[in-house]
Amino acid sequence: MSDTLEQAAAELNEKLAGAGFDASAKFAIADMGAIVLDGSGARISDEETDVTLSADAETFQQILSGEMNPTGAFMSGKLTIDGDMGVAMKLASVLA
Repeated sequence: MSDTLEQAAAELNEKLAGAGFDASAKFAIADMGAIVLDGSGARISDEETDVTLSADAETFQQILSGEMNPTGAFMSGKLTIDGDMGVAMKLASVLA
């Protein structure tokens, strides 16, 4: 298990705390693994979710740190979305 993924899951748990995110989403990070987010928080996992957001490690870190807006990353082709776009938009507002 990657230390980077563990650190990212911890940061995502802080962002999700009290946000009322009631769907499920997965960040699939190229060559690293995946993090699932749902009503119980963020964890390293690769289970089925309502939406999957895929990006390289650099893009994921920029989104997580706030350097890059998830919508901007999607529009520029650095982030791909497979599944429920409404859930992706809800997640983007939580991460902002």
